[in-house]
Amino acid sequence: MSTSQNKGSTLMVIIAFALVYIVWGSTYFFIQLALQGMQPFFLGAARFLLAGTIMLIWCMATGEEVWNFSKNKPAMISGLLLLFGGTGALIISELEVPSAVSAILVSAAPIWFVLLDKANWRENLKNPSTVIGLLIGFGGVVMLFAEQLDVAMHSGGPSKLPYMAIAVFGSVIWAAGSLYSKYKASGTSTTVNTTWQMLAAGIAFIPCSIVHGELDRLKWSEIPAASWWAVAYLVIFGSIVAFSAYVWLLKVRPATQVSTYAYVNPVIAVLLGILFAHEQITALQIGGLVIILGSVLLINLAKYRKAKQKQIGGNQVSQ
Repeated sequence: MSTSQNKGSTLMVIIAFALVYIVWGSTYFFIQLALQGMQPFFLGAARFLLAGTIMLIWCMATGEEVWNFSKNKPAMISGLLLLFGGTGALIISELEVPSAVSAILVSAAPIWFVLLDKANWRENLKNPSTVIGLLIGFGGVVMLFAEQLDVAMHSGGPSKLPYMAIAVFGSVIWAAGSLYSKYKASGTSTTVNTTWQMLAAGIAFIPCSIVHGELDRLKWSEIPAASWWAVAYLVIFGSIVAFSAYVWLLKVRPATQVSTYAYVNPVIAVLLGILFAHEQITALQIGGLVIILGSVLLINLAKYRKAKQKQIGGNQVSQ
């Protein structure tokens, strides 16, 4: 059977998966590293304006149609939801919540995809594995909040619960933005869409930064080199290289196979948080991660089975 999924050498596929798995999983750690010397809204503006500008220059150099507002409007809206809303909430949450815990909370995003995807409610909510996965996933999230609630009640110190709630709210917005992008996609190329998603988000961060007085407090000379290197990593690898690898993988491999990044990213984030940021991860938090990833597997189980049956059917036809 000759399909687009057969394109791409094995080595290129392995490299692309490694980029998506490792780089996207590492962005949680590098966000927290950048926050050691930068304010959150300034960080968001710097990351996405730089990445968007680089991609805009690339689009113009390759002759892409980049200035059609009516075609680019859906990309701008989805960019505001995905990057300004979703990633912005993650940045704020990491002011107080360890990067590993933030990654665990964000890993519950597939739960919100199912609940917000009204067009597929009938199909999804009739599937036993999806419903069980949703219930288990909620249990994992509640487990994480229950631990912090117990700490707050007995220690009397400042609570991380509001920042954890912001991380969860951000993953809900991310799911909403992804669904909007899916159903309202325009006819422009993926590169142009991504460019305007990043530029729209970067511009949206600017007034927030001004209102919060970040620019007044900004002292360029006091920003450590590590924060700038973290931003460079987020721009080049997190926002450009890994995303490009992800888009390429969707063209040459089954979508269900590509979606496995959702299981690997939080594990990478937890490992980096423990090894390099010396974050303390409790057994209950690890248990929450296992439960949430198990729920994501159950939620996607029907898709995996359907894709497998389709592949088998296609192979039989080609024979």
